[in-house]
Formats: sequence, structure tokens, C-alpha cells
Amino acid sequence: MKILAIYGSSRKEGNSHLLAEKVLDGVNHDSVWLKDYQIMPIEDGRHEAEGFKPVEDDYDEVIERFMEADLVVFVTPLYWYGMSGLMKTFVDRWSQSLREERYSFKELVKGKRGIVIIAGGDKPKLKALPLVQQFSFIMEYMGMEFNGYLIGEGNKPGEVLNDAAAVNTAAEWNKRLK
Repeated sequence: MKILAIYGSSRKEGNSHLLAEKVLDGVNHDSVWLKDYQIMPIEDGRHEAEGFKPVEDDYDEVIERFMEADLVVFVTPLYWYGMSGLMKTFVDRWSQSLREERYSFKELVKGKRGIVIIAGGDKPKLKALPLVQQFSFIMEYMGMEFNGYLIGEGNKPGEVLNDAAAVNTAAEWNKRLK
């Protein structure tokens, strides 16, 4: 099984990263840090005769790695009660991939499994639930299997490691992935 972790955080060693490391420790996987790529916002061409215009950025490189994975781990901090801007821009660009003539994006994504790892402060186990639902709807639309979510509480760097329930769940997921 080919696993790809997609990190939407703007910094490494943040709480969402630390929680994902607990899940993926010792598990063979590939990682994409969206902050390391230039992915431009979508310019919606769905209703234009010429459709979407080509964009000169790193999106194709990332989406090709995404399409090769069997399991995608979406890792994002809870930013203003939603996914990070980096993650949102990446997902928004899927609209362009859906109309890409080089491949049938929706068919290539269908059947992939996805899990979501979120960390944040301000009661995230409640306030991140709409984000979980958003990911669930995105995966449903794409024909992916939504295989679960993990929400950890932590605001300052490293605080998520004090969330015993999240760390324990991460350890259980780690055992299953191994």
C-alpha cells in the first residue's frame, strides 16, 4: 500500500505534524509539505469556452504524487476553524484536474482511502467537526473512502503531545498501518 501524507501547515514540528508523526512512525510513506511548493489559487474556468488556463506552478508534481497513493493522510492545523490556506488552495485546484484532458482525475482518485489529522486550540474536538465533515464530503464527491479522523488539542508548539486521547488513538492507528 502506497501512503502519502500531505501536510498543510506552514511550519514543521507544529502540532498537526507531531500528531501525524505518531500515526506514521515506522510506516513506509511519502510526504508532501505544501509549503515547499508553489501552488497558485484556482482561476475558475468551468464556465468559459476555453476552460481552465494552464498554470505554471508546482501543482502537477504534487497531484501526480497524490494520484499514485492508495492512502492519503491529510494533515492540517485548524486555522480559523477550517483547513489551512495551503491545503484549501491544493484542494481547490482539483476543480481544474477534474477537467484535465490528460487523465480522468475522478476515476484515478476513486477508491483511494483518506484519513484526516487535525490539531488546534479552542475546543478543537468540537470546533473542528465541520472541517472533518468538509473532508468527508470532498472524499465522497471524489469517490474516495473516508477512513476516519483524528483531532488533537494543542495551541503552543508541542502541546498536542499532552492530549493523551489523541496520542493513544495515533498509536492505535500506527499499529493498524504497520
